[in-house]
Amino acid sequence: MSNNKHIAAIVAVAADNAIGRQGQLLCHLPADLKHFKTLTMGHSIIMGRRTFESFPKGALPGRQNIVISRQPDYQPEGAVVAHSPEEAFELASMPEPVFIIGGEQIYRATIDRVDTLYLTLIHARFEGSDAYFPVIDDEQWEEEEREYHRTDDRNAHDYTFITLRRKHK
Repeated sequence: MSNNKHIAAIVAVAADNAIGRQGQLLCHLPADLKHFKTLTMGHSIIMGRRTFESFPKGALPGRQNIVISRQPDYQPEGAVVAHSPEEAFELASMPEPVFIIGGEQIYRATIDRVDTLYLTLIHARFEGSDAYFPVIDDEQWEEEEREYHRTDDRNAHDYTFITLRRKHK
């Protein structure tokens, strides 16, 4: 039963909780992409159709790609299709945690099920942002880790990796 699965969400958020702009990430942050790959490799990842279609090379290798779509005949290459978050959790077959990777609608639909949040806080705001992560109730979450990084020659913004665990469900 999916209620027993360990579910994590992983997201890069700007200072105003923005996560995207016109179907794309807010900025290119190689350190965040590496962090994302390290955490999600070998796990099931759940995403919406638009998030899946934003990947330049299709399905992410080394992970079970599960796409939630309302389109009954949607069959993306290299991915399993679910028609609800509950079905997506049931289909997840790789070692836990199961990762929710976006976008906004999928985060909103699943946030109450998430046990662990892996946030990359980008210390910047971005013009034209149109997708946002749900506001987190600090009373429900406990910070487990925080790792601050300054701008460098590859990463154009200061950022912080933050791990939060839900206090109790």
